[in-house]
Amino acid sequence: MTAPNLASPTTITGKTRRVGITTTASVGILTNSSSSNKVLKINTIFAANVDGNQSANITVLVNDGSTDIHIAKTLLVPPSSTQVICQKDTYFYMEEGHTMKATASAANDIDLIVGYEEIS
Repeated sequence: MTAPNLASPTTITGKTRRVGITTTASVGILTNSSSSNKVLKINTIFAANVDGNQSANITVLVNDGSTDIHIAKTLLVPPSSTQVICQKDTYFYMEEGHTMKATASAANDIDLIVGYEEIS
């Protein structure tokens, strides 16, 4: 596992991950494999409730290979609205071997958008 030097990266690629949460089980959102030689700079995470009638809760966490660290835990997303979980001024890095996961309280109600930079 070799993390890139952030002072002089070779490549920075902007990316967006879109995931509709279709189950109440934990869902993998984004993975930085242990041999990627990259770091992922997470700039934004938005959770939209696409159900117009009922609220839903969203939990988002990052696992470092052994421990779950919550970014948002049972965050209420009212009907037909969006919650900002992370934005550019509160960015964080996902190192090699880390995985982002999400769990929703209702299937098919939450869409997640993750905006990030892949740095190598």
